[in-house]
Amino acid sequence: MGAIMDFNLYDDVRTFYNVTYDILMRHEAQNLIPLGNLIIGYEGKDKAGWRDPANWFMSTVSDSAGIQLTAIMTPPHNLTLYATDNVINEAALACLIGGLSETGFSVPGVMTENSLAERFAKLYANEKGTEYAIYKRQRIYELLEVSSEIKTVGEIRLTRESDLSFLPYWVEGFANDCFGTGFNVNVDAEQYRYFILTGKQYVLVVDGTPVSMARIAREMQTVCGVGQVYTPPYFRGRGYATSCVAALSRLILKRGYKKCVLYTDLANPTSNSIYQKIGYKPICDSLEIRFI
Repeated sequence: MGAIMDFNLYDDVRTFYNVTYDILMRHEAQNLIPLGNLIIGYEGKDKAGWRDPANWFMSTVSDSAGIQLTAIMTPPHNLTLYATDNVINEAALACLIGGLSETGFSVPGVMTENSLAERFAKLYANEKGTEYAIYKRQRIYELLEVSSEIKTVGEIRLTRESDLSFLPYWVEGFANDCFGTGFNVNVDAEQYRYFILTGKQYVLVVDGTPVSMARIAREMQTVCGVGQVYTPPYFRGRGYATSCVAALSRLILKRGYKKCVLYTDLANPTSNSIYQKIGYKPICDSLEIRFI
């Protein structure tokens, strides 16, 4: 007889944080997204958009040995999972799926380490009588030191109010390239001003002209994420993305973080090559799976 599994649902992010933080920290870089989201919710400083934990799904599945599975979903985004110590427990997955059905949460998809993502998707689709498709194959990289061989141009600076003349187009261009959302600049500037006000969005400036951007994503205990890397089509092929990411990575490490972490789309060999030249090393692969 297998171990008895308990499904635990949390409505208080601080309680959830206290229960799961140390477990997620066992693979801090791999858990960039769930850990980063958990910290955002715990601090409570930023509740823009999906960041209000009042709307989150937070759960664990445990047995007599402790927590075997941690699940966080920040609607409308996908479910993120972590199997403790990366040991997949089938009974824990079945228990989670049962708990999801009981609580009425709808799961648009799952994004996590390859094996765990596929196993959850198969079980969940079978339970719901639906199908699933792999939307994106990703690789998670970490960096300890920027390669000394990297030659950079320009300088990075924080975005500012005057950058609203181009920033909305870059934000939408990034979303279109990465997520296929279509290029649709919103007439309401507030959602773009958010990127400026948070003080985490950087642009690379060459000869007085902004040419590329990158963002500090999630900040954790020893790890900091890099994301939203974008260069407009008319500036590509000149090494600007390399310079931007290298400069931002150096800045992050200078601030005391031990590692920089980023996700790449494996369908884009150019970006994967760029990051490895900078000094990023792959640590694991991740799948984004959507239910259809």
